Amino acid sequence: MAQPRITKARRRKIAIFLRCLGLSFVAWLLFAVSTEQIYRIDAGISYVNVPENKAFHPLQSDTVNIRMRMSGWKMFLKKLYPDTPHIQVDLNGLRTRNYIVFSNQLGYINRQFPIDNQVIGVSPDTLYFDFSKQTQRKVPIRPLYDIQFKKQYGIIGDTRANPEYVTVTGPLEDVANIDYLETDTIRGTEVATDIRTIAYLNKHQKNNITIYPTFSEITIPVGEITEKVIELPLKMENASRYTSVRTLPSKIKVTFLVSLQDYNNWSSRDFEAIVDIENWEKNKVQNLPVILTKVPEHCHVISIEPQNVDFFVRR
Repeated sequence: MAQPRITKARRRKIAIFLRCLGLSFVAWLLFAVSTEQIYRIDAGISYVNVPENKAFHPLQSDTVNIRMRMSGWKMFLKKLYPDTPHIQVDLNGLRTRNYIVFSNQLGYINRQFPIDNQVIGVSPDTLYFDFSKQTQRKVPIRPLYDIQFKKQYGIIGDTRANPEYVTVTGPLEDVANIDYLETDTIRGTEVATDIRTIAYLNKHQKNNITIYPTFSEITIPVGEITEKVIELPLKMENASRYTSVRTLPSKIKVTFLVSLQDYNNWSSRDFEAIVDIENWEKNKVQNLPVILTKVPEHCHVISIEPQNVDFFVRR
């Protein structure tokens, strides 16, 4: 059966229709991106102008939903590259009441965004706070680091913080649970010299506490390290009830990393290795695992040979 042919006039009409359809889509798209739209997004909150004589607990989440008026083009970009904004909340009003109303702070909040991204509302509109007794406590600093060292280099001494302690102020029940404060992670690659840097303290999203000072000078001693091998006699644990207990072998080899400057400072007297006969009595094991119970600071054990030993018991 012969297929009907499309005449030249009909093809022209179809082409004109598709061209008009394309132009209409482009016109609609331009209209859509040029008009203002309402965009909703979750935002984290932090607090400023905290009353000095009051400690407080927020009674809601530290995330709110904000409504923003922006152009369709910016809304398209927001959806294409989503992010989580952060807004500051002024707590100056807590001097006379226990709540903060966002609608009273829209001007302050909008100053934190570009002029063409205007916040028109926040949900929830009101934040409530529970006040409690305020206290202070000094806690130590714990430096965190993720450092990649140059080959044959590593940490060769104690990490030092200046100051070593900071003062934490806030609600009694919160401050009592803080035993130490960690710094932001100190990072480095191909490190071969001592590290001296300023690290800020991490509050771990506890917005209702204050820290003084907010940073510490961290010093990490770095130097060249090398391997050292020692022979270590094995000691027996829980073997007093037996006439004789012997291991085969009676000594082990321990390989560890040590700084060049301390190479001659450490010997077998500074290490201790044991085997526990209770492992045989309770678990009926065929050989006993070697356990290191004493290792000097900044010596990193990389191997124990053998890790398990045979044994002979005489009752």
